Amino acid sequence: MKILRSWREQKIMLKQRFSVLMDFDFEYAEGQREKMMERLSQILKKDREELDFLFEELQTY
Repeated sequence: MKILRSWREQKIMLKQRFSVLMDFDFEYAEGQREKMMERLSQILKKDREELDFLFEELQTY
């Protein structure tokens, strides 16, 4: 996946699309990205494949 948008832009887009998401849902320490992705997966009720697709889709806007 080619990343075209900054992490900040992606967070804003996701928060606009999913009103249940808050800033703290995107926080993670160095090397803890997987924990954040698991948290997002639980909140959005999406599996990892769906989440990956969602992040890819953000790059096309």
